[in-house]
Amino acid sequence: MEPITSVHELEELIGLPLERVRRKVRTSLSDFDRQWLAASPFCVISTANAQGRVDASPKGDPAGFIHVLDDFTIAIPERPGNKLAFGFHNILENPNVGILSVVPGRTDTLRINGTAKLVRDADFFDHMVVKGHRPRVAIVVSVDEVFTHCGKAFMRSGLWEPDSWDIAGLPSIATLSKTYVQPDTPLADLEAYYGPAYAERMYRE
Repeated sequence: MEPITSVHELEELIGLPLERVRRKVRTSLSDFDRQWLAASPFCVISTANAQGRVDASPKGDPAGFIHVLDDFTIAIPERPGNKLAFGFHNILENPNVGILSVVPGRTDTLRINGTAKLVRDADFFDHMVVKGHRPRVAIVVSVDEVFTHCGKAFMRSGLWEPDSWDIAGLPSIATLSKTYVQPDTPLADLEAYYGPAYAERMYRE
């Protein structure tokens, strides 16, 4: 293994970005960015604590769930989950975040970097109600950088190409839960729990 230990070494290997690529990095949301966020039902938000320990957390809701407050501010609602809240703890220690917003079928993505804070309530929470459930917390992000990322990674991976999908050998979520979380619970009970009714409980638990 040959480690890279300097910026000079890195730039010699991968080169420098073209000026037109540098220009795509903006400091506020454009109308096109707003359209993208209105169509996006999914994002991943990365955080790090004071020591630099990193977490990446998926967030998903009906398209448009990332609420645009103005050209410099967005808000992401939290929904019921496992309550580990690694990302929330990180934001309390270190406000810097990175967001990768995805639109199904599109190979490009929208990236937003900025600083975040946690909010327990605000008027805009009324616009984040899904299936009658109002979020208890939202991540409010002040935008520092926003740019469109080209689709090469999605194209190489074939992410949106069903013929390339191969999940037959993967364990079910029920199997994973029995292995790591609830070893004393019968597998049949876990399969029933994670069955069709699971989606209906997603905003309640």
